[in-house]
Amino acid sequence: MSDILVMKNITKKFPGVTALNNVTFSCKKGEVHALMGENGAGKSTLIKLLSGASTPTSGEIFFEGKPLKAKTPHDVQDLGIAIIHQELNLVPNMNAVENIFLGREIKNGQFVNFKEMKKRSQEILRSLNIKINLEVPVRKLSVAQQQMIEIAKALSMDASFIIMDEPTASLTNNEIDALFEIVCSLKEKGVTIIFISHHLSEIFECADRVTVLKDGEYIGTKDIDEIDESSLIRMMVGRELSEIYPDISSVNKTPILEVKGLSRKGVLDNINFTANKGEVLGIAGLVGSGRTELARAIFGADKIDSGVIKIDGKEVTINQSIDAMKQGIGFVTEDRKSQGLILGLTIRENICISLLKSITNKAFVNKYKEKEIANRYIKSLKIATPSMEAKAVNLSGGNQQKVVLGKWLARECRIIILDEPTRGIDVGAKVEIYNLMRELSNNGTAVIMISSELPEIIGMSDRVLVMREGRINGELTHEEVTEEKILEYAMGGCN
Repeated sequence: MSDILVMKNITKKFPGVTALNNVTFSCKKGEVHALMGENGAGKSTLIKLLSGASTPTSGEIFFEGKPLKAKTPHDVQDLGIAIIHQELNLVPNMNAVENIFLGREIKNGQFVNFKEMKKRSQEILRSLNIKINLEVPVRKLSVAQQQMIEIAKALSMDASFIIMDEPTASLTNNEIDALFEIVCSLKEKGVTIIFISHHLSEIFECADRVTVLKDGEYIGTKDIDEIDESSLIRMMVGRELSEIYPDISSVNKTPILEVKGLSRKGVLDNINFTANKGEVLGIAGLVGSGRTELARAIFGADKIDSGVIKIDGKEVTINQSIDAMKQGIGFVTEDRKSQGLILGLTIRENICISLLKSITNKAFVNKYKEKEIANRYIKSLKIATPSMEAKAVNLSGGNQQKVVLGKWLARECRIIILDEPTRGIDVGAKVEIYNLMRELSNNGTAVIMISSELPEIIGMSDRVLVMREGRINGELTHEEVTEEKILEYAMGGCN
């Protein structure tokens, strides 16, 4: 196979940081080429250069044997390159059809042919085995459904070269299987795919070759049948990861959070559970089972119709998020960009924003305290940044997630809810977050973790609650839990 893409000696510098340093990378026509590396390795920067969103400081890019002179993302699309971004790139108030064909509307003369656009959208989504309401604004859809719209948008372009940046991050197993079938079909048609994922099993399932970047530099390229998981991890992080999940600790059975009869019409139905001091309580379930809605209700982000929340045995009233924060509850949301961070603010400002009242005197923020707090969590969480004054928008996804965690750790929460805490996080950063979670629980914090990754749920949880259709359908101890039992409860069994 001949090379369809060649990137020679690519360097990209930003103020205070070199994101890529003399990187050479190539793809063959009709292959699935995995691009791996820890957060901050340079993967996203490389993709931005290919997308036309940015230009290299030095180096050359060739596509189909010709210099890539595209200066805008639209120019890149015209060349047959489609990109499925890790972070959703949809217009919230438009529906799925309008988003899929945005800028490429099908027309009859001067008029947009909505009927044909809807028909083609349905065909693409059907091929992915996905049912989505095509009439409502996409902001009303789940993150997983929005991700499938991003995938459908790329497939609608009939591109010869597709970049998939963490396409499975918020998908269910069935949706992932459907996507891999599409990947195989596209490969058979000669389409080249760059596949970025932090899930090693996905790389070994679909990739022909894998290239690893580390700290903005090229480490190496291997045929997938020449490498195993341990060797790939060693290339990525520069060390062995002998234990991914820390040891389960002895749990203090003293309840700190009790939820009784929590209900919200059409969303949550008579939820009852207890979270103990010093434990990691996992919440599993299929997409749409009500996991995130439960977290939002406890945190006061969504109103409830009925139910009681107790902390330390005393009933508390939580009508809004500030009430939950006053009770010592923190919430790391699934969507860090729109709900967890203010992207235009600095790392320092984002970490300290949840405790401004405590570091403010007569309307003035104590800058010394603010900097001391920010510096403490930048160091303890190993946030890769040239300065605490760097804006959150310029960080990699993994480092943005660490800033969100730092914001809540700075409040010293007694109960912390983590919704998909390692979504879009590389394996090295995952281990750091797992160790942090266990450290919090060992210090008496109740950690409630929502995750779609069953190995993560099993490896980290002292107990597991399994949700289905807005109800808790089962509870498993660490000794009892298996993937089979979780799926059985999630799909309606074991009652």
